[in-house]
Amino acid sequence: MSTTQLAIESEFESLSRGQDESVNARYQSLIRLAESIRARRDPRELFDLLASELCSVVQFDAIAQYDDAANKVHWHVSEACSAPSATRAAIRKEETLAWWVYQHQERVLIRRADSDVRFPAMMAHLRSFGMQSICALPLSTAHRQLGSLVIASGKRDVYSDGEMGFFTLAASQIAVAIDDALNFQASRRAEERLTLLLDLTNRVVSNLDLRELLRATAGSMRRVMQCDGVGFALPGPNGRLQLYALDLPEGKGVIKEGYEPPVNGETGVELVFRTGEPLNRRAEDLINETVAMAEGTKALCHLPLPGRDRVLGVLSLGRRNDQPFSQDEFEFLGQVAKQVGIAVENALAYGQIAELKDQLAEEKLYLEDEIRTELNFDEIVGHSDALRRVLKAIETVAPTDSTVLIYGETGTGKELIARAVHNLSGRKSGAFVKLNCAAIPTGLLESEMFGHERGAFTGAISQRVGRFELANRGTIFLDEIGEIPLELQPKLLRVLQEREFERLGSTRTMRSDARLIAATNRDLDQVVAEGKFRSDLYYRLNVFPVRVPALRERPEDIPLLVRHFVQQFSRRLGRTIDTIPAETMSALTRYLWPGNIRELQNVIERAVILTSGPVLRVLTDDLRASSQAVAPVSEANGRATSRRDLRGALEESERQQILAALETSNWVVAGAEGAAARLGLKRSTLQSRMQKLGIRISRTGA
Repeated sequence: MSTTQLAIESEFESLSRGQDESVNARYQSLIRLAESIRARRDPRELFDLLASELCSVVQFDAIAQYDDAANKVHWHVSEACSAPSATRAAIRKEETLAWWVYQHQERVLIRRADSDVRFPAMMAHLRSFGMQSICALPLSTAHRQLGSLVIASGKRDVYSDGEMGFFTLAASQIAVAIDDALNFQASRRAEERLTLLLDLTNRVVSNLDLRELLRATAGSMRRVMQCDGVGFALPGPNGRLQLYALDLPEGKGVIKEGYEPPVNGETGVELVFRTGEPLNRRAEDLINETVAMAEGTKALCHLPLPGRDRVLGVLSLGRRNDQPFSQDEFEFLGQVAKQVGIAVENALAYGQIAELKDQLAEEKLYLEDEIRTELNFDEIVGHSDALRRVLKAIETVAPTDSTVLIYGETGTGKELIARAVHNLSGRKSGAFVKLNCAAIPTGLLESEMFGHERGAFTGAISQRVGRFELANRGTIFLDEIGEIPLELQPKLLRVLQEREFERLGSTRTMRSDARLIAATNRDLDQVVAEGKFRSDLYYRLNVFPVRVPALRERPEDIPLLVRHFVQQFSRRLGRTIDTIPAETMSALTRYLWPGNIRELQNVIERAVILTSGPVLRVLTDDLRASSQAVAPVSEANGRATSRRDLRGALEESERQQILAALETSNWVVAGAEGAAARLGLKRSTLQSRMQKLGIRISRTGA
């Protein structure tokens, strides 16, 4: 049993000794009231409960509660009384008995209204309704003053000091209950507001569709703030404010999204947008708010949406009842306006970036530290399908310790592929040791690979550690492996098979745990057939072959490579180049690049050196001259070209013919005027050749 209930029962015992059953019933009613109000959370429900409970034990014809929070009086009257609202309209609040008791926190007992002179206006109105006996008590707790309670009867001398004590206990109970209910409502409102702010924050960071964001925010705010409409006004294309988003479910159709304030006169929205100062208006202040008044609005507030250095728009809320927005609500709405301001600024910035994107796509240089594919391979630039297939193969073989053979034309970036295999393997913490077998004289190549002892040969004045020793627990990369002489190949085969070798001039066998990655631009099949390369070594190397495509096979990567090299050489040479003309990029993309990426790198370096301003200058005439020189050089060296090179040349010729036919037929494959008919092929045959050669339809076609 609660402390309050024990106090009531104690009071009941002391006052009810020797009293009749009616007194006992009063205090039993008070105990029931105390038990019932603990579960109530609405102040109005508490007052209704008080009125219904007391009417069975206390004689009264009218009971009223002054509610300070709502600034109004709630009435319960008997059928003999009529129009209590007339009483409220005919007398000022400051002249009422309820107001006086609330202000002075004193109890008042009036036994006869016609003889009381303290409240003449109030007594006159009560007498006009036939009221004579009045009790008035403050509703207060230890924390705050909540209002007052007035009980009246049409009979004289009805209420004694005993009734006044009973009413005091009832008032204390109802005051505690009202205080709890108000605290509960305040806690629930605070929770709803925090939820709104959290939801708004999440929307700000995840939604760039401004209109959708503001509409959803307006709906949430209308429910939390218990108002009838919420709107956001933003500047339109003409610079004037427009209603950008609106939530007004029971609107009369006077105001809609897209509405602009009239030109004549300055509305509250325009004033707030111009000054950046919020407005909180009651019904009597809505002189210039003709549209809001037409919608039945009686309370209206406008708040600016702040940006970094300007007002971005205006947030407006309206109510059709006469309850204005409190200072607490106004401060909370200021926090909401700041969050919405961030969302608006982000969305506007996003829109500006989207508008500029197409304009800058061809002309602006995007300076990126590393351009890489979605597989995140360092220093490998490109996103073409041909390159993606290579990188996928690297990602597959890298975690193993298998030997990798990389082949491709000169200048295609085979060393970068080898380094990527190393970096993605479990040996990435070890050394990556590289050796170009074609750049070292034959007599010194064995020493470079396996090392030598002092005095092993003329000039060996000290001991030397070989590359396989340096690469222990790491990776060794042998470039141009097809140039290794036949007499050295057995020793290399032994290292691959047995992991054993001896230094030159030493009889001590050493072990090496090095992973081998080899590269060549030669056709090793042909070299083996010519007897210049051991077949067993070739099979040992060819565990996992990877072919690096030539640059002409991945033209979509050329723009990325151009930007990458421009950035690299500009930084090295202290230049500022931020634009590549579209025609220059187009010429670079069309060129076949017989020297592959190395040639492109050299061309861009020369262009950066020759460029004096922010726009890159490439001598495209040099590219055309180089392209014309490729044919006679290839013809002169045709007999020395390997079978793989010949096969590649034939495939390239076939590829160019197919591309020309597709271009002529506007990229239509089938039909009488299609590319297949022009080439004298079946549609399925042409599609099969296109798939093999990596040709994709780049325009809408069959």
